[in-house]
Amino acid sequence: MEKSSQHQEIVQSPDLPAKVPDSDALINASGHRQELDRNFHLMHICGLGITSGNTWLALGGSLTVAIYNGGPPGVIYELIAASFFYWLIAASIAELASAMPSSGGVYHWASVTAGPYGRICGWFAGWWNFLAWILGLTGTCQIISTQAVSMYALFHPDFEIQRWQVFIGYQVCLWVSCLVVLYANRALPTFESIGGILTIAGVLITILVCAILPHTRGVNYASTKFVWHEWQNSTGYSSNGFVFCLGMLNGAFAVGTPDVITHLAEEIPKPSQNIPKAILAQFIVGFFTAFFYLIAIFYSINDLDSILDGTYLFPLTSIYRQATGSAGGSLGLLLVAFIPSLIAGLGCYLTASRVFWTLARDNATPFSSFFATVNQKQRNPFNSIILCAVICALLGCIYVGSQTAFNAFIGSFVVLSSLSYLAAILPHLLSRRVNVAPGWFWMNGAIGFIVNGAACLYIIAFVIIFCFPFAMPVDAKTMNYTSLITGGFSLFVGSFWFWRKGDYVGPHFVPLESAILAKDAI
Repeated sequence: MEKSSQHQEIVQSPDLPAKVPDSDALINASGHRQELDRNFHLMHICGLGITSGNTWLALGGSLTVAIYNGGPPGVIYELIAASFFYWLIAASIAELASAMPSSGGVYHWASVTAGPYGRICGWFAGWWNFLAWILGLTGTCQIISTQAVSMYALFHPDFEIQRWQVFIGYQVCLWVSCLVVLYANRALPTFESIGGILTIAGVLITILVCAILPHTRGVNYASTKFVWHEWQNSTGYSSNGFVFCLGMLNGAFAVGTPDVITHLAEEIPKPSQNIPKAILAQFIVGFFTAFFYLIAIFYSINDLDSILDGTYLFPLTSIYRQATGSAGGSLGLLLVAFIPSLIAGLGCYLTASRVFWTLARDNATPFSSFFATVNQKQRNPFNSIILCAVICALLGCIYVGSQTAFNAFIGSFVVLSSLSYLAAILPHLLSRRVNVAPGWFWMNGAIGFIVNGAACLYIIAFVIIFCFPFAMPVDAKTMNYTSLITGGFSLFVGSFWFWRKGDYVGPHFVPLESAILAKDAI
């Protein structure tokens, strides 16, 4: 693998301020001194990727929404299509993570791949990515709370679910997770490994129960036509092709976290090798567990209308009750999903806090020196973790006032994260992939151009499609506000850029051959 001589020295985007790391101290691939402990190993980050990207549960949790875009066959085929394109995005991210294993992730990569436009491109990529992960954390805590409230409602038929009840559960989940991330830093790798095991065990148990119990109870399975062939367009759109593309949002929401592992690059030994391996494991496990889970779930349904009309906030509650025939059976299946969800919340916390911390240490946030500080006792970005909790706590208050407004914020996760990926991958492609020295994983020759190009085309097309209303006719309650939320956030980020650009210091590019790079940083 040839590497040009321009990569033998520390390289920065031309527009970045000239700042060379102190040659007397070993640094990591971000150009900063190593401050965090490398507690995570390959198994731990595989567990984090599998748990936080919990594809089968994310898809199951949105099933009653996804099913309007083509019925069961629509959900299955849309998952396959979305997964294919996200494999391309994941491969593009994996090679950048291998070449520049920094906790900044897309923020760092966009700053380098964009060359002379690296400062502003990296700025937007970093903030889009941070905002996406804040919304991802918010959505995860809300899902956990709805699971808990729905499990209680299983055994209390007269219980009327109120938004304030979900809000309380949300805040409890949020702050308990915050305390764990703050004070149990050394235990987090173990938690994530356990989460990965429980996620895989949980889906296997659920598949077996849903496949076996209807037969033992003498209940008919759904027909093969219902599961694989019976297309049901309930959106109000006349074009089935457009409905299929719009329905891919549900698959994208389930599989669209290819960067979650990359933000722990400074907490993993040999990140150039281990991050691509973990991304591969995450996507293999995520796709196949979700695919077989959907098949088992759909064959176990014998009355779809009762599920769509169910009163439980968490839709799997009704599905599991129908599959098992009892509240106890439904509770058991919900529990095997609930426990990994708790650990998934920890992974989202880790990711969001690390992204903000990397922005702060490059002076890209308010009170940068305060939020860039690493607590020497807890060995983590303590202040950034607390800030993430405060932001999410405030976002949770929106749910009490308006579920529509809250869902509008959560629904913007896919578009914001996709834009952050585009900000790193598109400049990499347009610069003919020469601004980055290859890492352990690299797509040589035409393959890299084809994969990067297809990933960019998908993101550009589907960012537009995902902003369309979910169904027609549309009113204020059913409108898709993703474009409004994304546009509003982007205006904020742009305005902040003009205020901060004079003091902003962008990330460094440190080639993996550099003599001042710590051995465990490669």
